[in-house]
Amino acid sequence: MIAAPGIKFILIGFVLAIACSLWSAYRDSLGFSVAGAILAVLALFLVYFYRNPVRVIPAEPGLILSSADGRVLSIEEIKNDYIGGSGKKVSIFMSVMDPHLNRIPVAGRLDYVKYIPGKFLKAFLDKASEENEHTEIGLEFEGGRIIFKQIAGILARRIECPVKPGQKVTAGEIYGMIHFGSRAEIFLPNNIEVGVKTGDRVKAGVSIIGRLKS
Repeated sequence: MIAAPGIKFILIGFVLAIACSLWSAYRDSLGFSVAGAILAVLALFLVYFYRNPVRVIPAEPGLILSSADGRVLSIEEIKNDYIGGSGKKVSIFMSVMDPHLNRIPVAGRLDYVKYIPGKFLKAFLDKASEENEHTEIGLEFEGGRIIFKQIAGILARRIECPVKPGQKVTAGEIYGMIHFGSRAEIFLPNNIEVGVKTGDRVKAGVSIIGRLKS
């Protein structure tokens, strides 16, 4: 499956590739032939980049799922009034080769959705968390509240996040995407036991980031 935001870019790539190839055949032009081949390869890369892999969402209650595909960059102790005080922040680095659709970590209701303009530093830098352009979403669920972020990077300068405050969401539901490599973060309250460690590979809507403590 292809993610909807990528369809227009893929179509443009293939149309331009075909146009260059036809013009090359008509004019016997090596330059247009090479351009057509390059555009075709680029369009195929976009098909891969904008892929929307089928995911089987875990049904067990009390789970917090990864919001992104990538590698766990860090797990930090934090304090945040919205989540109820102290907790942990799990940061995930999304490379250019990872699927870039973002998914809801747990079923609940969206309290707020904020867009914060900023820089476009390398996404793996610690300061990118606060200084880079990002969206921040607060969600209330049966176990409390969490925050999750989409953070732009040096290449990813386009964040899509069409969800609205007050919206009810389900675990694993697609809520947006970041184009071309970036960073995602999840802020967890202390009643959530973290289930990953730094360096782990995670998949959006599948990998268990944490679970409610019994």
